[in-house]
Amino acid sequence: MVPLEAIVPAAQNNINTQFILLEKGKATWDGQNRMCLALAADKTAAVHLQLWGDECEAFEAGDIVRMENGIFSYNKNNLVLRAGKRGRIEKVGEFTMEFVETPNLSEIKWVPDPNNSNRYVRHTVISTHSRIFPPVP
Repeated sequence: MVPLEAIVPAAQNNINTQFILLEKGKATWDGQNRMCLALAADKTAAVHLQLWGDECEAFEAGDIVRMENGIFSYNKNNLVLRAGKRGRIEKVGEFTMEFVETPNLSEIKWVPDPNNSNRYVRHTVISTHSRIFPPVP
């Protein structure tokens, strides 16, 4: 299992991690598929999580989720963590997990690594918090 802070954008499924869902947005339709965004976090970072189809109903805020072979990539200009076609997510508990809400990896501008064109590195922070799920004052 890798901590969220260690993930970087990539076009391959290989992320094995565990996190807690902090918030979940309303389901919408993307053509033929239902999808929703959620805010996920562990003790190192937060990220926007994209749920598809039945996943939208299967998970709620407070669920602790394990992801296997996930992917962190762009989907319609949003950088999201998702299971993808080959990945898998499952609920493994609820409510008790240490977490932070910053940095939010989906709110960072990533650029190609000048030393390795197959990798991305953090460039600048777009927002210090999730603009989709802003902190409650």
